[in-house]
Amino acid sequence: MARACALVACAALAGCMSAPPRADTSYAPTMPEPAVAAAAPADGAIWHDAQNMELFSDPKAHRAGDILTIVLVENTQASKKASTTTSKKDKTDLAAPTILGSVASLHGKAASIGLDGERAFDGSGSSSQSNQLSGEITVTVAQRLANGNLLVRGEKWLTINQGQELVRIAGIVRPQDIGPDNTVPSTRVADARIAYTGKGTLADANSKGWLSRFFSSKWMPF
Repeated sequence: MARACALVACAALAGCMSAPPRADTSYAPTMPEPAVAAAAPADGAIWHDAQNMELFSDPKAHRAGDILTIVLVENTQASKKASTTTSKKDKTDLAAPTILGSVASLHGKAASIGLDGERAFDGSGSSSQSNQLSGEITVTVAQRLANGNLLVRGEKWLTINQGQELVRIAGIVRPQDIGPDNTVPSTRVADARIAYTGKGTLADANSKGWLSRFFSSKWMPF
């Protein structure tokens, strides 16, 4: 019995330590292309271009499969305010018509017509939003474009207690913006797609139930 309990505990621990399944394979790391060894010409020289020996290569990412660290320094603030007030008032009086010299009447009262209408609208709204994201995430170069820019993408999973956190980023980086330490700020990533989500016990406790979401949706008429 003790041995069986130990096996169950080991299996549970292995399941907790295993990496979560990759939901989106497009963010999988790009492996470098295999190097093709070319036969060196028999001319007695020590180094040839065909051998692809980078004796003085730059340690910064510049090929598909290279690793690049992106420093997240996102800090955005937005606000909007609108106010509209309109009013309109109409009034029209039509005197009673005269028929054969007599004023037309109804039940002893002059058959005059009066129209009076008034409409008013007053609306206002405001919205503000602030976002901040800091940290670092290391990605791989997926493709080197024709102009030399690098298409990068990658993700990071963090499993903490009873929840999992996911940081994902993709975009285009200029080689000139990469620092000597092989890092680039996220503000220098073009067409950036940054996602920070989570799932697990904490994320479930911080979200509405399906019935609450229905009453807060556009399908609720009240």
